[in-house]
Amino acid sequence: MRQTAGVTKRARVLPIAATLLIALGLSACSDDPEPGDPSWADGSPRPASAEAAPPEAPQEAPPSGTPPRTPSESPSTPPFTMPTKASGAPGARKVVDAFSAAGLKVANARNRTVDCGPDGAGIGCAELLVTDAVKVYVFPTEANAINQTDVWGADAYRKGAVVLSYLGTKTAEAERKRYNDVLARLG
Repeated sequence: MRQTAGVTKRARVLPIAATLLIALGLSACSDDPEPGDPSWADGSPRPASAEAAPPEAPQEAPPSGTPPRTPSESPSTPPFTMPTKASGAPGARKVVDAFSAAGLKVANARNRTVDCGPDGAGIGCAELLVTDAVKVYVFPTEANAINQTDVWGADAYRKGAVVLSYLGTKTAEAERKRYNDVLARLG
């Protein structure tokens, strides 16, 4: 029994010892200097003296006509450009006009193409026209449209690079079928 009691005490002590070691390690890490701190230049921490610090370069004003770079921009990241719709795909306006000609509701139509980019939903569409009954997305490729349709599942219908989304609408199933049929016939 003595051996069992000794093993039990060790079993209780190990988690406590491990916890203390982790806590000590974490507390030691919290005092690390910021990257670029000259006090770590030779690998050993020591207070940085004012004389050892390199002189700061003066801030230059950007050339006239060039907007100043914001801190979140990276000089190596190219600016975002909106994709263009797939060739041969009807534009979102043409699809909505076809719905209207077929007598379907297209109330409150608004161009939300800006939501296709990184500051909006970021799904990579080329065009987006939203009505109260349906959202019309036009993608740069059919593969992009297929991927998005897979994400939305039963709340979407796709023909080529055009996707109709019914997410967030109160459009009944029978009405959805009418919108889908108009898109299917659109050339």
